[in-house]
Amino acid sequence: MNVAKKNGNEIPATPAARRAAPRKPKGAASAPIDIASVTASEPLDSAADMGGVSAAASYEPTYDDIAQEAYQRYLSRGGGDGRDFDDWIEAERALARRNGG
Repeated sequence: MNVAKKNGNEIPATPAARRAAPRKPKGAASAPIDIASVTASEPLDSAADMGGVSAAASYEPTYDDIAQEAYQRYLSRGGGDGRDFDDWIEAERALARRNGG
């Protein structure tokens, strides 16, 4: 006589038993994760760790700053199309130079 081992993952045989069987949500983890045991692979830098870096050296212009500067370049050359990428790159460079970058 061949008897299959039960591992707890079998589908109940009857429809009524299938309806009554508890379901595990799709994508659910098999075991809860202990958050306290999870560590970062590298330590995060804090402001105290960056003592030697000046604010001017780490300045990066915002999207809005670059967009405004690029638009001014567009207007100063008469508004001709086709040089938007060049305007953007030059605006980034000009802002970095102006602010010590």
